[in-house]
Amino acid sequence: MDYRISEPVVGPRGEDVLPASVSTAVKVVIVGGFGVGKTTLVGSVSEIRPLTTEEIMTQAGAGVDDIAGVERKSETTVAMDFGRITLNDRLVLYVFGTPGQQRFWFLWNGLFEGALGAVVLVDTRRLEDSFDVMGRLEERGVPFIVAVNAFPDAPSYPVSELRQALDIPTEVPVIDCDARERGSSRDGLLTLMRYLHTLTTTTPEPR
Repeated sequence: MDYRISEPVVGPRGEDVLPASVSTAVKVVIVGGFGVGKTTLVGSVSEIRPLTTEEIMTQAGAGVDDIAGVERKSETTVAMDFGRITLNDRLVLYVFGTPGQQRFWFLWNGLFEGALGAVVLVDTRRLEDSFDVMGRLEERGVPFIVAVNAFPDAPSYPVSELRQALDIPTEVPVIDCDARERGSSRDGLLTLMRYLHTLTTTTPEPR
């Protein structure tokens, strides 16, 4: 029996192929509340076509997902987002975005497996959405930085006030970020990598 292939088999696109010089791959995760911009960040920073699992929001989520402040949001991540960025000739980051709704948090167990650190995206209009997220990271012992995503109508606060409101330790970096801009998203990931480096090189003070 003859079989006809409707589409030609193609190899990986040029931008999908890792440079031969890459020797280290690091997994990081992007976390935050519902609608805070995780999918946007992964998409803006990824050098490959990002994998997304966004689905149209339906009435099934009414009364379950809190959409206060993001009423115009029409899609939501139901599993994960995935992208990749090569930081230099030797280092590549695999970036995973987590779903924001608590009903999908059971997926975090797999997404955090092997992750070295996290970027917590924060929306200043809904700071309370960040409490449980950071609490789960602290329970797991996952180092993180906080990136305040830029929204046109979001209030701006001094870093000192944000630290107090979110109970963030002084050593944890808090930065501004525009998840729509590749350069800004990349800077956030670089800040995380520098923070992780300081954690490995800082000698604990004797008790």
